[in-house]
Amino acid sequence: MAIMMRKSNQAEGDNNIFWTTMADLLLGLAIIFMTLFVLAMTGFTQQTLEQKKQQIEVNKELIENLKKANIEAQVDPMTGDIKISDLELFELSSYNLSPKGKAYLNKLVPIYINTIFSKKELVDEIENIIIQGHTDSQSYAGIKNPDEQYMKNMELSLQRANSVADYMFKTNFNKKYNDKLKKMLVVEGKSYSEPILVNGKEDYNKSRRVEMRLKVKKLDVTEILFHGAQHL
Repeated sequence: MAIMMRKSNQAEGDNNIFWTTMADLLLGLAIIFMTLFVLAMTGFTQQTLEQKKQQIEVNKELIENLKKANIEAQVDPMTGDIKISDLELFELSSYNLSPKGKAYLNKLVPIYINTIFSKKELVDEIENIIIQGHTDSQSYAGIKNPDEQYMKNMELSLQRANSVADYMFKTNFNKKYNDKLKKMLVVEGKSYSEPILVNGKEDYNKSRRVEMRLKVKKLDVTEILFHGAQHL
């Protein structure tokens, strides 16, 4: 009986050692994971802030260069997005560029492309340059079926964006950026899905526009985690 008791106590002791070891192991893993997480989030925040800082500086330079050339353009100082009224670019209810529109793009595009692509640190972070067409909800109002009206506007907005993108290559920007531009350029039609609101109501004139937008690459947290692990 005494022998069985001793064996039981020994087995219980072995179990305690096992669970203590497992608990220490799990605690160690948890500490490592939390350390990696903090490193990742700190690195992610720093890189995000640096990325945004670079973009804002380039946006500021772009705005200044456009002003020097006496080009009126609505530029978002945070994102660099440019909004251009349809009246600046197109014949009435058409996707064909007007002479005025071509003259406008001849001035704007070289400044836009040369300013952005001259900053290698920013270009490396850009995924796409998006040319985005927009209409208003009154275009093709005579079409009774709302779905058909929406898709008709989708077609017009896409054709207008494509007309602008096509003409960009005909302007006098620095052609050493030509191949990069081809890889980055994307054309989108948004129909009237993103109207410009003024006092809560759709502003038809402002809603009919073409936008030039920069899509910046998203930072990869797993890559930051990997680099963080290397420094442990």
